[in-house]
Amino acid sequence: MPERLKKRGMRVVGARQVLRALKDGSAQEVFLALDAAPPLRQQIERAAKESGVPLTTVAAMEELSQLCRVDVPSAAAAVIKAGTAETVSG
Repeated sequence: MPERLKKRGMRVVGARQVLRALKDGSAQEVFLALDAAPPLRQQIERAAKESGVPLTTVAAMEELSQLCRVDVPSAAAAVIKAGTAETVSG
């Protein structure tokens, strides 16, 4: 896992924020927990594929939240491009 995922100014955490980053073109790489709800997983997988953004899976939401240094389980996270820090949350 890239160290960039741990830096607040370089990532977004949460399914809605990841989908927004994919839609606006700011996502560089998406991380998706395999134990996230199947419809949510499919939506993020489809959006990443349509955007041409690489997708990396993580075994569990708890593991992804630890990698991102957040206190709640997270279904998805994305490393974002430099200069798009205004969309960062978490």
